[in-house]
Parts: sequence; C-alpha cells; structure tokens
Amino acid sequence: MASGRLVSMKDVAAAARVSVGTVSNVLNRPDVVSPDRRERVEQAIAELGYVRNDAARQLKLGRSRTVGAVVLDSGNPFYTQLVGGIEAAAEASGLAVISGSSGNRERRERLYLQLFEEQRARGILLASTGGTTELIEAIRGRGTPVVLVERETEGGSSVSVDDVAGGEIAVRHLAGIGRRRIGVVVSRQDLRQVADRLRGAQRAAAEAGVEVEVIEAEDLTVLAGRTVGEAIVARSVAERPDAVFCVNDLLAVGVLQAFAFRHEIAVPEQIAIVGYDDIAFARSTVVPLTSVSQPAELMGRTALALLEEEIAEADAPRRHVSFRPSLVERESTRG
Repeated sequence: MASGRLVSMKDVAAAARVSVGTVSNVLNRPDVVSPDRRERVEQAIAELGYVRNDAARQLKLGRSRTVGAVVLDSGNPFYTQLVGGIEAAAEASGLAVISGSSGNRERRERLYLQLFEEQRARGILLASTGGTTELIEAIRGRGTPVVLVERETEGGSSVSVDDVAGGEIAVRHLAGIGRRRIGVVVSRQDLRQVADRLRGAQRAAAEAGVEVEVIEAEDLTVLAGRTVGEAIVARSVAERPDAVFCVNDLLAVGVLQAFAFRHEIAVPEQIAIVGYDDIAFARSTVVPLTSVSQPAELMGRTALALLEEEIAEADAPRRHVSFRPSLVERESTRG
C-alpha cells in the first residue's frame, strides 16, 4: 500500500475477492477453507504485507499468549537462571515471557503487576517483596492467575525453597569443620528469604553450641559485601569471626574480594566463607566458593507448569511445591 497506512483484513479480502470471514478463517482455521480460496488469501497477504493485529485479537478474546514475570533483582544471576527456566518452559507451550525487575521495591512491583493485568497477560509469575498481597488477591479475583516464586501463598499456587533448612545447612557445615565464631552477613531482613536463612543459621548455631554474630550489609550486592569484608579486615585478629555465612553469593563474593585484596585474610585457613544460591560465578572466584544451592531453573519451569494448570482450569487445586537446598562444597571451606 503506497499510502503507508496499515493493511487491514478488509484490504486482503478485497484483493483476494473473498469475505472478511474467509480471511479470518485462513488465519485461524485454515482447514475449513478450500485450497483455492486459501491460496488466494495467502497470496494477497504476501503481496499487501498484511500483519495480523494480535493485540486487537487478544483484546477481543480477553486473553493473550504472554506471561508476565517479576523478579526481585535482575542483577542477581540466580534470577537470570530462574527466568531462563520460565522461558524454556513457556517456549515449549507456545507462550512468550515478558520479565521485569522490582529492584526489591514494592512500588515498582505494583507497577509491573498493574501493567501485566492491563495488558491482559495470561498469567503472572512473581518473586514478591511481600508488600502487595492485597493487590495479588485482587488480580486473582479478576481472573488473572498469579503464581508466587520463593514464597508460599494461601490464595494460589507457589514454588519455594526451604530457606530455613538452607541456613541450617550452611552453619552446620561451618561448625562441622571446626569453626566456632560465625558471622552471618545479611541485608533486607524484611524479605522472607533473608529472614528464613538467618533463622536457620541461628537455629543450627544454637544446636552446635557455636557463636553467631549478625553483620548488617547495606544491600544484597557484591559492593555491599566488599564493604563488610573490609570492616572485618580492619578488626583485630582476636575480634574477627573464623567463618562467614552470607545470605547470597553476591555478598559472599564481595567479602571474598576484600579478604583477598593484598592477601589480608587467608581463605579458608583464617576465615571460611559460605554463600547462598550457587550462581555460576561462585565456582570461578579466586577461591572457589562453597554455597548453598537452590535449583533456580527447575523452580522456573515448575512455576510455569503450575501457572498453566490454573490457566487451563480456573478451579484446579492450588499447589505449593517446595524444594530442599543442598550444599556445594568448594575451596572456601576446605582447610
């Protein structure tokens, strides 16, 4: 079309000398159209450069082929793996995934939830900050299923890891290699995952009869971990912990960097380190990092499967799937 306007189904129908209904059938149910008419319509589509308006079609049908996914921090490789699992499962089901990061901020999480509902996403997968429960329930009540990731929910399906057990595994391992003064590096204790990991660490420490010092970081990042590590380096040898458990690998990598700089603290001889998430980078640090592993990709695939169950049958039973973490031991705790 020389005018530059969008080609419509009416234009295709006129060029192919058929009805608009026939064009629609060729696009959606080609088996009910005779070969001759189907060929004419397909030729007209190719010559005119017609592109179907899926947005309008989805509005008419009241649904789309899109799934929304919101994670807490796209800068954390754990969430990259999680979204990768969601995308792989979605591709196999003919769905597309649009993902966003809340940056651990409730306000941004709300914006994404509202956007996905307005765009009539088929469903939403959410790693939540924990402050949008009422909005999630309202969205579910209006017909859009929401599956939570990393958090158990009563109103719908969810996928999580037993983070209390993860904290216990980390500290039990450190106590088992003879460490008696363990620093637990945390941040954002308002996040359920962080609070549970700390609770598990404290429980295991009490059972093993070892000391725990809670060390607050400014954020859950490498830079924040490095700041904590530098503060530990500045202490006298007598005041330092002999082990550190960080509630994610990014913090642990930062602590390790601070210890390794100028060879101030030998790892694990002087201080052993355990992280959490077992991101790919954990195995390639200057001292490979022992970490509590959670199956990020499998969690993503499982969350998408649960969402599809709710999409297929609105009254399907809601399910919660919980995974148990495991320890991956590397040189940062091998003395």
